[in-house]
Amino acid sequence: MIDQTLTMIPGPTPVHPRILEALARPTVSHLAPEFVEAFRAAIADFRWLCQSREGQPFIVAGGGTLAMEIGLVNVVEPGERILVVSQGYFGDRYAELAGAFGIEADVVRSEWGRAVAPEELAVRLAAGSYAAVTITHVDTSTGTAAPAAAYCELLRGRRELVILDGVCATGGIDEPCDTWGVDVLVTAPQKAIGAPPGLALCLFSPRAMARRRERRSVPAYYADVLRWLPIMEDPGRYYSTPCVNEVFAFGQALRMVRAEGMSTRVARHSGLAGAVRAGLEALGVPLFTAPDCRADTLSVALLPPGVEDAPFRKAMAARGIVVAGGLGPISGKAFRLGHMGNIGPAEVAATLIALEGSLLSLGAAVTPGAAVAGAASHLAALQR
Repeated sequence: MIDQTLTMIPGPTPVHPRILEALARPTVSHLAPEFVEAFRAAIADFRWLCQSREGQPFIVAGGGTLAMEIGLVNVVEPGERILVVSQGYFGDRYAELAGAFGIEADVVRSEWGRAVAPEELAVRLAAGSYAAVTITHVDTSTGTAAPAAAYCELLRGRRELVILDGVCATGGIDEPCDTWGVDVLVTAPQKAIGAPPGLALCLFSPRAMARRRERRSVPAYYADVLRWLPIMEDPGRYYSTPCVNEVFAFGQALRMVRAEGMSTRVARHSGLAGAVRAGLEALGVPLFTAPDCRADTLSVALLPPGVEDAPFRKAMAARGIVVAGGLGPISGKAFRLGHMGNIGPAEVAATLIALEGSLLSLGAAVTPGAAVAGAASHLAALQR
């Protein structure tokens, strides 16, 4: 009998036992010396993760959507205009956020499953200027990885602030914030970083902090980074009670990332993505996302003809694996499979076996043993 499920959705992702141990430790005062030191270390390690020397980290109780809000309202005023570069559902969310705060938004959208070409962005920028440009590094709805480095190069030297949504990328795909010229990175711990949800994570460049200081006020209280800045500079001070246990867990996750090394971790995510896609190809399951923009943190695949969404995911769950359904125009037509964070070759192999068995049970024409055989070379490379 299966008494534990393996969550292979695009977040939250499975949490390593060492991180769970940190989460389960007795809750202490947010002013206790042991927590203050852990918080200080997490702030420093998060800056390291963002590959930034001078960026200002913010670690706040909340979620990825709060991080998006913090990243926007602190640097863009009501009445100003931003350009949203959208590859799907979560890119479009920035336009909704802007509207909620009286910020005008122009949106340049790609076809679902494709990325906005840098040339399209260049045309928009040539037509005028904006207060900021928002970029979703990986859109969880489409599995699309944006050419973020190329976008940032187009924006280098311009007045627009670069706001990068790294929620489904940070910790699994390279994000050299200083090198790219990212002004605000917004992200969350529960995906490629592999920690439990519950924190809104941001990194503000010196230019972004200067933009906030130029403003007398922002249409927020809890989300105002100047209220949080004293705590980030000295975690022994108080503004609002932090998520003590989540910070302990996040800190442990960051120590594990540092121990693995970012180049090794990025290569591991690339290898896992290759294994998953080779297994899907061997089963004749087509990927939804175009080949030139597939993210290494998740895969979005189309359901084979005759296989319906709900029975398929139920069959997967019966085999101990949870995958996510499609969103928007691919709802009911596709499934989303996360392969990031603490996931390794064993979890990918188990998922491919369950996928094959589920399709066979639903009458799909697949060859038994094909999935793992197709992924074998990728999985073996990851274990060397």
